[in-house]
Amino acid sequence: MDMRYKVAVIGGGPSGACAAEIFAQEKGIDTVLIERKMDNAKPCGGAIPLCMIGEFDIPESTVDRKVRKMKLISPTNVEVDIGDTLQPNEYIGMCRREILDKYLRDRAISYGAEAIQGLVTKIDVPEDHKETESQYTLHYQEFTAGSSAGVPKTMDVDLIVGADGANSRVAKAMDAGEYNFAIAFQERIKITEEQMNFYEEMAEMYVGDDVSPDFYGWVFPKYDHVGVGTGTVVNRPAIKQYQKAIRDRAGDKIAGGKIIKVEAHPIPEHYRPRRVQGRLALVGDAAGYVTKCSGEGIYFAAKSGRMAAEAIVKLMEGGKRLPTQTEIERTYIADYDKLYGPTYTVLDILQKVFYSNNGAREAFVELCNSKYVQQVTFDSYLYKRVQGNNPLDDLKLLGETIGCLIKGYAIATPDQEFSNPVESAKRL
Repeated sequence: MDMRYKVAVIGGGPSGACAAEIFAQEKGIDTVLIERKMDNAKPCGGAIPLCMIGEFDIPESTVDRKVRKMKLISPTNVEVDIGDTLQPNEYIGMCRREILDKYLRDRAISYGAEAIQGLVTKIDVPEDHKETESQYTLHYQEFTAGSSAGVPKTMDVDLIVGADGANSRVAKAMDAGEYNFAIAFQERIKITEEQMNFYEEMAEMYVGDDVSPDFYGWVFPKYDHVGVGTGTVVNRPAIKQYQKAIRDRAGDKIAGGKIIKVEAHPIPEHYRPRRVQGRLALVGDAAGYVTKCSGEGIYFAAKSGRMAAEAIVKLMEGGKRLPTQTEIERTYIADYDKLYGPTYTVLDILQKVFYSNNGAREAFVELCNSKYVQQVTFDSYLYKRVQGNNPLDDLKLLGETIGCLIKGYAIATPDQEFSNPVESAKRL
């Protein structure tokens, strides 16, 4: 069968690779995967849930560390150990994005996706693209090995999946609307073997306005180093100050370590106002699929890429027709929102309640002493569904939450004031 329609997937991270993999298996669709940097190491904590390993058939060789223990540290350095509720075969996978992304991308290529290393600079969107099958024109710089200068090229395509991150060129082309974003900052730090032994199955999360006024700081183990980072929306200019604070809080556990890489990246805070326009659809960070409170995005990126591609492939009937905007919205968008919309809402509420000030952060850490809280939290994260809920335990938890908040406000130091009205209001 001759290829009738051409689909371009812009961005080769988990969302783009998982979308391209689905399209590439369809004989009636010509699939192109464009990634600006094939060895890209996106700044990222790198945590993936256990369910992703099986659901996306990811080999354990891509996982650097299996975290089975976690320390949550309050503003006053009260520590709570988490992990006793995990079963022996359960863990949080810690990976390096350059390893995971390459594996997923190579798999898509093995199914037949054409990979192009290039930077998309412009997309021509025909005025009648919603009513006709007029093609989109991609303008991009193609890069070859050993050359820093790209070669200008164009390509006509019938459908575009924007998997190109928070600064999405596809989102701009389709007027997807503005949204707020966080800055995530991370340093990869090489520490001694003895220090790495502590982090063999251990990750740390620090809360307090010293490390972030609206998020948390982390120390996550990698293959032979740790990722130490933090993030913020409301005071982005102070990100380096918060980064120094997380290093100071980690103290002797990373003392003397050598910084081998410094990374920073924008992270979306909520859905884009528009995720589909005509035959342009957004997935992953480009669509805004990062959860508040936890900051998780890898699983949702891969899942959204797969769900979008599966819906579009079905609508295209083996490459016989092109889907309409309404059809994509009624399938991919509706299905994704039904499946994960409540998760985003709940985590948004939790962030507002527990990350707003030091009193609430102290309460949050104390609540995590509860085995019930740990069980529900880990089950929700590892399997993307809430398990084991008990109405009596939920009622008891409500009382404990109120008590912890009262106690937390009583012992916490006041948050440091800052004024940053202009920068904090900026949109991508």
